[in-house]
Amino acid sequence: MSASGLLPARTELRPIVSELRLSAFKTHRRAAFSLGPLTLISGPSGSGKSGVLEAYAALARLAGGARLAEVFRDPAAYIPRRARPDRQGRRGFRIGCTVDGPVGPVRLDVAVQAEPELRIVGERMTGAGETLLETALRDPGRRCVQAAWHTAGAVAVTRAPLPDDRLATSLLPLRVAGTTEGQRLALAAAEQVVIALRSVFPCDPRPERMRAPAVPRDGRLRGCCENLAAVLRRTSRECGTRHAALVAAVRAGCVGPVEGLVTEGHADGVVRALVEQGELGAMPVERLGDGELRYLALALVLLTGPGVLAVDPAADVLPARQVLTVLADGFDRCLDRRQARELLGVAARMCARGHIRLVGTVGDVTGAVGDAPVTMVDLGRERVL
Repeated sequence: MSASGLLPARTELRPIVSELRLSAFKTHRRAAFSLGPLTLISGPSGSGKSGVLEAYAALARLAGGARLAEVFRDPAAYIPRRARPDRQGRRGFRIGCTVDGPVGPVRLDVAVQAEPELRIVGERMTGAGETLLETALRDPGRRCVQAAWHTAGAVAVTRAPLPDDRLATSLLPLRVAGTTEGQRLALAAAEQVVIALRSVFPCDPRPERMRAPAVPRDGRLRGCCENLAAVLRRTSRECGTRHAALVAAVRAGCVGPVEGLVTEGHADGVVRALVEQGELGAMPVERLGDGELRYLALALVLLTGPGVLAVDPAADVLPARQVLTVLADGFDRCLDRRQARELLGVAARMCARGHIRLVGTVGDVTGAVGDAPVTMVDLGRERVL
């Protein structure tokens, strides 16, 4: 998708997801969550915290062009528990979001049929007081939806069939020439939504996998952070300033002395990470506790960027116009109160710069938040601390 000539003059605004809606998704019904630069979602086990991140990640993958079956491999798992089939035996779920940016607020809502066949049965994108794109399933026997997008030319809208297993918003630039003012508005809104959603990094560090050595060339951090050692080797060589910031963060979050983070190669072709502890020597990272390993990995994620993380942002849009969103399931898992406080401090500082946002699920960080500008979401109730 080309950004040239599509967005209005307010290019100082980078597209960001400001609200996530789970109209009918797993345990959620008619739920809407406002998202700030740093958002933490709390609640008891089974309240649907992880489901919020799943919905966000699903929208991100769809915006990146993934097919519906690739995103929802077990469709029935996302249907609300109390949902009853209609007369045709159909059940499904609905999710959506609002994206702020140069066009202004743009709403995207998607209705997915999970049974008897997985398909998108309705999609609507609205912005600037207009319905810019709308799709509907007209003929259940055909694997397509009828799409109508804003034209405002000789005719008000243009209609054409689109696949029922892809997000129409992401396909719009392939079908619209942008010859009228209405078409250009629809394209700009679609671009805004796609840019905001694509730059997402779901992250849940797994200590048991992080303790294994890594292949040196594996230099883009994956969501489970099992290639941590290889990424530390890369970042320590590429940016001394950020690596020093990481060392300082780890020093604040670990019990023992931390004077540096280094890596070493082995004859078997793998690389291992070590913590330099001064007089105590160098300790292999795999000897750290689960909480320290998760703290280290999350601090690394927050202090790096899309070039180091395994994300797929819009390639033809300048990085300065994109904001990376980290989805951290179990942000405070295995961390003690001090570690949670220090990590929240790192997150607050990085999110305040405007280049990164964080949405994380937590257990209890009430005493760790302090004065950090955090949007706390508690089962649909939002408050800003």
